[in-house]
Formats: sequence, structure tokens, C-alpha cells
Amino acid sequence: MTSGYFTKHYTDSAQVAAAVRHHWWLTEHARPLRLPTLGVIGPTSLSYQWIDGRAARPEDLPRLARLLGDAHGTAWASDLHAAELHVPHRFDDGTEFADYLRPRTAALQKRLEQGYLPNKAALHAMLTLLEKTAEGPAVFYKDSNPRNVLITDTGALFTVDTDDLTLAPAAYDLAKLVATLLLTYGPLPRRAIDAALAIYNEAAWRHDSRLGATDRDRLDDFLALHAVLTAPYRGRNGYLYGWPPDFPRLRG
Repeated sequence: MTSGYFTKHYTDSAQVAAAVRHHWWLTEHARPLRLPTLGVIGPTSLSYQWIDGRAARPEDLPRLARLLGDAHGTAWASDLHAAELHVPHRFDDGTEFADYLRPRTAALQKRLEQGYLPNKAALHAMLTLLEKTAEGPAVFYKDSNPRNVLITDTGALFTVDTDDLTLAPAAYDLAKLVATLLLTYGPLPRRAIDAALAIYNEAAWRHDSRLGATDRDRLDDFLALHAVLTAPYRGRNGYLYGWPPDFPRLRG
């Protein structure tokens, strides 16, 4: 880690305000996460503490699964225990903390328009799966992909990029991490994914038993959703691999 700042640019002030709000919320309610210090807030830019580190790799999955489980449990106990997945939550300033269903319903409909779903029947199947997964306690989703984790030479772990923040079921963001590790580095052994889920569940369960109840079938449902939602980014952002043909629910 070195001194200095990194400046990120946005298209408008609303995006800046959202990123700042998300950064504050995570710092306050998801304390196990370590975020770079927020610096200068400009009209269309933000500066953050510069972190000299590498992106996450498959061997980091156990550690990251534990961190996510702990962070989700902490946020649930601190602020999200009264939240519902179908209903937007509220930040302290009254602005919306997006619910689980609406942004993903819109994204799945867009995937049909973009040609990543073959027909309306496929869209209906994905929307049905999305509704099926919208149950249980609400935690948060912040797009846990390998590029949004930086690990320094000393092993310090920072989570970066607070642009996206919504409600989500427990382990949905773990599934995003698994999905994007797979797309970045190629197939992961099933035993590695099972072990990561067990570690996540154990860490989340320590905050409340309901948070540590995700089974492999439910994780596979999340992975099926991520397969469609990430489809436009394959071949970009380091996502060089496709889904393995033997992944459950991802055939065809």
C-alpha cells in the first residue's frame, strides 16, 4: 500500500452522491469490510486512497467467503434486520437503498432486448427464478468481483468500488464472486465452491442462524441468474472464460 489517491470519474453528480452514500453506509454498517479512505468529492469525480494491491484470485475464495459472511451478518444486525427483499430500504437521508427484485427484473428484460436470452419464454423462466430466490433475510450486494478486491503485499484486504449497492438474499454476492472468478480464471472445482459456501454460512450464522442457511441448490440458482446478468461483459473486464458445460442449471 502506498500513499496517494486514485480519482474516479462519473457522468453526473447523482452517481457521485450514490457512491459516497454507499461508501458511508458500508463503512458504518459493514465494518468487517476495509474500504479505502474517501478523499476529495468533486461534482463528477471522487478521489480515494491509493491501494497498491492485486486483484482476488481463486485461492483467495475461502478468505473472501468468510469476510462476506461476516460483513453480511454485521450489516443485517446493524441495519438490515427489518429490511424486506421486495421493498426498497432507506438510507438515513431518505434516499432509496434499492430492493432485490426491481433492478434485476429490469436487467433481465434488457438481456432479452440485447439478445442474451433467446425468447420471452426464457425471460419468463429467469424472472420466475428471480422471484423464487427473493426470500429470507435481506443482506446487501456490492458486486463482489475479483477486480473489486485488492490484496496488498502484507495481506491486507480492501474492498473497492461502491457504485452498486442493493438488497439481496444471503450468499447472492458470494455467488457473484464465484461466478466472476470462474469467468476470469476458468472452471473452479466443485469442492472449492462447496467449501466456500460452508465457510460463508458459518460466518453469517454467527450473527443469526437464518443467515447461514444457504444450500448448494440455492447457490446454483444465484449462479444461473448471474450467468445471464453478466453475459454482456464476457470478453471484457478480464472475463475471458465461459460457463463450464456441467454447471447445474446452466446447460442449454
